[in-house]
Amino acid sequence: TLPLFFIFLVMNQMKFASIQNIRQILLDTLGPSLYRYKWADLFILAAIAGISEEILFRGLIQPWMENSWGMMTGLIVSNLLFGLVHAMTPLYFILATAVGIYLGLFLDYGGERNLLTPIVIHALYDFFAFMVIMKAYRTSLNNSDTTEQ
Repeated sequence: TLPLFFIFLVMNQMKFASIQNIRQILLDTLGPSLYRYKWADLFILAAIAGISEEILFRGLIQPWMENSWGMMTGLIVSNLLFGLVHAMTPLYFILATAVGIYLGLFLDYGGERNLLTPIVIHALYDFFAFMVIMKAYRTSLNNSDTTEQ
């Protein structure tokens, strides 16, 4: 989880227009939903997202495609689908696909298939990202209140 979250934090500070666009989309779409919740609520939401997405993509789609087309092709194609499901922008599609491949590789971490590993990584990453988005959204609301006065 930590390498993914570190990349998220670094990208969150970048000033490139395409990354700022993703940041704004996340604030606009997730911020209004997340800002009113407490950390425990966000933890439960992240766990649900991590569990459900990993069961679907790493538990069902990736193994099915690997059995049909081979390990590498199955890994890549299943995570292209993961990227498409998360595609808010072309860059976000690429980033989500890369994250999916990362999670897909952890499915076999330690030499045997274990769906729990990508579930934990995904859920914790989502939780930390939700917390950052919630804080940024709350800050933007406080800044707009200060500006209006």
